[in-house]
Amino acid sequence: MLFTRPTYSFVASIMVAGVAVIVTTPSAASDKTSMEQLSALLKAACTQPYTDAARLRDVFPDTRVIAHDVNILGTQPGRATTTFLAQNGDRIDLTMLFPGGRLRRASVALSNPDPRLSLSGDDTCGVREIRERTYSEAGKPVSIKVLSGDGKTILDEIALNPPVPSGKDPGGISVGVIDSGINYTVAPFDQHIARDPNGTLIGKDYWDEDDRPFDVDTGRSPFFPLHHGSSVASVIINEAPMARIIPIRYPRPDMTKMANAVNWLASTGVTVVNLAMGSNSEQEWAAFAEAAARHPKILFLVSAGNNGRNIDSEPVYPASLPLSNTIVITSSEPNGRLARGSNWGPTHVDIMVPGERIDVIDHRGAPGKASGSSFAVPRVTALAVRMLAKNPDWNGPELRDAILKRARALNGPRQTKYGWIPDPSDGPL
Repeated sequence: MLFTRPTYSFVASIMVAGVAVIVTTPSAASDKTSMEQLSALLKAACTQPYTDAARLRDVFPDTRVIAHDVNILGTQPGRATTTFLAQNGDRIDLTMLFPGGRLRRASVALSNPDPRLSLSGDDTCGVREIRERTYSEAGKPVSIKVLSGDGKTILDEIALNPPVPSGKDPGGISVGVIDSGINYTVAPFDQHIARDPNGTLIGKDYWDEDDRPFDVDTGRSPFFPLHHGSSVASVIINEAPMARIIPIRYPRPDMTKMANAVNWLASTGVTVVNLAMGSNSEQEWAAFAEAAARHPKILFLVSAGNNGRNIDSEPVYPASLPLSNTIVITSSEPNGRLARGSNWGPTHVDIMVPGERIDVIDHRGAPGKASGSSFAVPRVTALAVRMLAKNPDWNGPELRDAILKRARALNGPRQTKYGWIPDPSDGPL
């Protein structure tokens, strides 16, 4: 869903020399599926023919195979998936990946209904790490405990929904950031997040349906979450220190709630919204499109994506939506050349902005570099914030016109509608 580079692994596994394997089990309180069975399935995944679902099923005699699929790339296997359903209600999903035709990664996910534990294996399928998801009494995820292979030593604990510390409102220009959330527990984010007079964070989590929009995306793996929103917000903060961030954690489980997110942001009075994300599904963005159209005074800064394609002919959304209150942005190199992997399109992509090797602060509060259209977008958002600081009576249409007038044409094939902004952090406002 999120557009960014460098590319994060979307497979819940640890790469080692040989085979990397993950097993997901139900709650520790449930002994329906034994560790011995899980270990046996690891061995089977490493040694049995990937086409033989029946032999894999021998590990769990009380299960039935409800799905089995093998994807062939050329003449070699690329991906094999098998789903087992146990009589006790457990569902077991086995995935094997074969880069270059050789088994390199395998995962077994077991749920009833929520994942609770993961066992990561080395190339001999011996357990090298255990990860345990913990939940609140209400059933919401709290943390991921990382344990040693023997399960006796806690090596780390990854927060998934920590309490929000109180703080003071920073003042400044409000800007909505719809993303994977923000780490409100560390600087500099806690110093730039909007708060009410009582010091309570102003923001929403439409994934967990609470007021803790913490930066974590578990959509691709419940045990190895991605983080994106904090780094994106750090670019805005760096280039527009007067920014007052109003964070929204996007509703990946139900994208119809994007309408709620837009309507709620409108109620806060924001004029600018950073939206450095997208997907190939127009239907996923239908609710957003309708809500955004109802608020023409809000300017949405949108990522063109990092698929390396012309989105005029191969759309991505929301970048390809016919909305008049968006600016669609792609990433360039510092010399104005389209960055490798960045999307383009002279109809649907408005401008290019240098977005490669941008200074960021990640979700841990550590400095780093990031590249892609996700990091070109907040540079334009920061420009919009600085323009609003100087022109507080402007709304979205005035901002959009002023930003696009800064774009200059480039020689060569036309890849964007308006051209290139060499440095959105520089120049008169």
